Amino acid sequence: MAMSRWRTDFARWEKEPGSPVCEVDLDVDHMLHARLCALLPDAGWLSEETADNPDRLSRRRVWVVDPIDGTRDYIRGRAGWCVSVALIEDGRPVIGVLDAPARDEVWRATADGDATCNGAVVTVGGRDVLPGARVPVDALPKADRDLTAVEKPNSIALRVAMVAADRADLVATLRWGNEWDIAAAVLVASAAGASVSDALGAPLAFNKADPRAYGVLVSTPGIHDAAVARLSGRVRAALG
Repeated sequence: MAMSRWRTDFARWEKEPGSPVCEVDLDVDHMLHARLCALLPDAGWLSEETADNPDRLSRRRVWVVDPIDGTRDYIRGRAGWCVSVALIEDGRPVIGVLDAPARDEVWRATADGDATCNGAVVTVGGRDVLPGARVPVDALPKADRDLTAVEKPNSIALRVAMVAADRADLVATLRWGNEWDIAAAVLVASAAGASVSDALGAPLAFNKADPRAYGVLVSTPGIHDAAVARLSGRVRAALG
């Protein structure tokens, strides 16, 4: 559905300054809601494009969805977007799918299985030294010039998947983010052997009353502690 309307004329606007949305986001959201809730009628629902219903907090299982993660790239006709779907059970992702048709990529993972891209098993890299680590960014800040910038899709989920497939070594965000941005992607990364936490190194939890976390940090296991140590001062300063 999303691919058929990519690079066509459709309505787009900003929910708030710097937060674009388009009619395709809403159409995909409605379709996924209908089909996924038919699969599991007992499951709750949390999506970027649906008004939150606190009823989900009483459900053991919850679908967490971003109908188009990377809307900015979608609107601009760039390929760095995907459809992100996760099933949360008892606060943790158990199924994750990222469908990126403009990149010919479908990522899948389960809590007790492998992570795959187009059916092939992916595995995180073995980097154990932070300097030189590959990071998908537009530009590196001065304090991080010892890292290596690589391609950056607009979708945070796809950037996390890059770590899972050894296309990057580290992804870190230093801001409040939403569960739907990362739920499926962090399962893909974890299943591939990556280390996953919030920006301060704490475990991530899902289907919270406030469905946010301060940042996400996904990396090869060998550099995770060093990345947390490097970023902790910036995080604490930002949080006051």
